[in-house]
Amino acid sequence: MMTLISSIMISFIVPMLVMIIASILSKKSINDREKSSPFECGFDPKSSARMPFSLQFFLIAVIFLIFDVEIALILPIVIIMKTSNIMMWTASTMFFVLILLIGLYYEWKQGALNWAN
Repeated sequence: MMTLISSIMISFIVPMLVMIIASILSKKSINDREKSSPFECGFDPKSSARMPFSLQFFLIAVIFLIFDVEIALILPIVIIMKTSNIMMWTASTMFFVLILLIGLYYEWKQGALNWAN
């Protein structure tokens, strides 16, 4: 019992010490404006170093991720069809597909699927 308590104490104390030492050693002593600005051959930058981010690209990427996860969730539904109650399987599958279709309709009405803009 004593070894369990000592191992739990060690597993809490050692990471805390490592985090404290890392936070002490990683502090910057001087915040210099030149060092924190983007490097451009020693001169002040002419324009912003950051490129504008396309919100349309972000929305399409999120929609792709949602439908990618949808496919990962639909694949096991076909496999469990043989081993489950057919009425419960049909109801749960239709409910899942209905939620996805409502989400697609919402994205369509919000204009996230318009490629022309």
